[in-house]
Amino acid sequence: MIPYVYVASSWRCDRHPEVIRILRDAGIGCYDFKHDEGAQFHWSEVGVNSEVENVADYRAALGMDRAIAGFDSDFNALKRASHCLLVLPCGRSAHLELGWAVAAGTPTAILLEPNLLVTPPELMYKMVDHLFTGLSQVVSWVMP
Repeated sequence: MIPYVYVASSWRCDRHPEVIRILRDAGIGCYDFKHDEGAQFHWSEVGVNSEVENVADYRAALGMDRAIAGFDSDFNALKRASHCLLVLPCGRSAHLELGWAVAAGTPTAILLEPNLLVTPPELMYKMVDHLFTGLSQVVSWVMP
């Protein structure tokens, strides 16, 4: 089976493009939510900017075709993945994706950079298979 890594991260993560490039340069397939076909979902596409004022509007936004397509793109890639890598900093969605992968039995890891403190510390990171501090470790994990 050819390895395929679901890279869970955030639009605000400056490290994400480098992670994608290094994995692909190593011959490892991976999901790039910022550039892959059908991905690139932005809340502004469903009329949401920085805040949703009420639950009804939030539910309506989640039910819009573009939100459904964005979710399907991410979740289908997550279900297909042989590995799941969380790249910090990231938010709630990436952590939900990692949690789903843990529960599904997918091998999981978090990329912690030596100069990036986990603040506050997170006890639930104990459920993840590996905590790595460098991309060479990630490549060796996926392609032993």
